[in-house]
Amino acid sequence: MIEFRGVHKAFGDRVVLDGVDLVIPTGETTVILGASGSGKSVLLKHIVGLVEPDQGDVLVGGESVPELDYDGLQALRRRIGFVFQFAALFDSMTIDQNLRLALEHRKIPADEVTERVTESLRLVELEGVEDRYPAELSGGMRKRVGIARAISLRPEYILYDEPTSGLDPVTTAVIDELMMRAREALGITGVVVSHDLRSAFRVGDRVAMLHEGRIREAGTVAAIQASSDPVIRNFIEGRTGTEPAPAPGSRP
Repeated sequence: MIEFRGVHKAFGDRVVLDGVDLVIPTGETTVILGASGSGKSVLLKHIVGLVEPDQGDVLVGGESVPELDYDGLQALRRRIGFVFQFAALFDSMTIDQNLRLALEHRKIPADEVTERVTESLRLVELEGVEDRYPAELSGGMRKRVGIARAISLRPEYILYDEPTSGLDPVTTAVIDELMMRAREALGITGVVVSHDLRSAFRVGDRVAMLHEGRIREAGTVAAIQASSDPVIRNFIEGRTGTEPAPAPGSRP
């Protein structure tokens, strides 16, 4: 389980998180929705200790992330896979080399590294691309490689930072399917930050809405879709917030 307890974070005068409370259950995928610049990616960085809260606490598996020493933080990060928004592959390396890098750094035996690379690429349906370079792949394929790299580490958790950003609807559906497959096949706890409603409602077991530095509402997909909260209704309906939001199920 991942838990945020009263997390505050500001950068200079800009308050990004203003008392975030959120529980992310084990074995499920939780999607954190919010407008661009609302602090979704900052929340993810707290989980891996890249950012420390000004106040509050972040717990992963019962451990307080801000209280971990260097060795403890490295041990935690070995349990977490991260899928970056733009895949973050090394352009000068082949796909095979990109996937091998982190595995070899962890001193995993060579035969197991080969097995994991093959298995991970198979899981994202990219067999046969091992000798190609990132520039030779489409944007959607590069994101699939990013998922394969995260899966290859056999993590307990995977954090997805805007995994469908910039993709067409068909490719988005493919990425969504792969995220669901990773959860089902490997029992991974997933945290997805996104502003893509269709993707969020497809892959999420639970959805949390981040608004003005706090979790406005969190619940199942059905509960969020049926919410009468005006902020959530405006977000779902694509409204500016200056016009009244209709009640759930009513006609615009």
